[in-house]
Amino acid sequence: MTDPGYPTSLGVSTEATISLLGEDITDLMGSVGFGELAYWLMTLRRPSPGEARVLEAVLVALADHGFTPTAIAARLTYLSAPDSLQGAVAAGLLGGGSRFLGVTEDCGAFLAKVLERHTAEVPSSDDDTVGWDELGRVAVREAREAGSYVPGLGHPVHKVEDPRTPRLMAIAKEAGTLGPHLRLFGAIGRVHEEVLGRHLPLNGAGVCGAALADIGIPLAMLRGVALLARTAGLLGQLAEEQRRPVGMDVYLSVDRHATYVPPEEPRD
Repeated sequence: MTDPGYPTSLGVSTEATISLLGEDITDLMGSVGFGELAYWLMTLRRPSPGEARVLEAVLVALADHGFTPTAIAARLTYLSAPDSLQGAVAAGLLGGGSRFLGVTEDCGAFLAKVLERHTAEVPSSDDDTVGWDELGRVAVREAREAGSYVPGLGHPVHKVEDPRTPRLMAIAKEAGTLGPHLRLFGAIGRVHEEVLGRHLPLNGAGVCGAALADIGIPLAMLRGVALLARTAGLLGQLAEEQRRPVGMDVYLSVDRHATYVPPEEPRD
């Protein structure tokens, strides 16, 4: 029997060469951008210039957002183990869940399911604003009736508008990649208030998920793109922690303000 080996379409090394995606790695070095390479690795095809531009915009949008829980976790882990940079980065990435970073995946998957479930109602024209708005109402109503929420709707800081959302929408339009996921997400932004009775902004993580779905990133990889972007942000946070440490101050502030309270009485 012939040994099938361990097949891969990615990287293969010999004593003298390294190939990546079927190309000599020395030919790729200096000629392929990192975002383009990430897209190629995930989809096994090179992105178009428009797709590459949108991916790069997403990576910038998700890299850093201040002292978020992921950044604080990374800094405090570095405070405890300054000899383990990788541990601090990992600690920050482990916080990428349903409230932070994971919304990118959740929103893309939500939009994809709506589009699949209501294939017959998807407007045939991209410019059919009325049709997209109606599908947006359907999506919001279904989420409300199911007792769930629309991923990508609302933000703890940006209460009126997340500045990343209109910019990424504009970039996608300029790049020719504004597809059904972004159009549905935009429609949800326009109509949700009449269904929910309050205004919530379309957040940056959500619009990134919609944009990534439109450029062909597999849904199961959307959170990975968010984590890739945040890795750069965490490296920046940790470099700043080395230059201007605040981890000890954060720790002492919480510790010195800890107040003992008796445990609640068990309920019958």
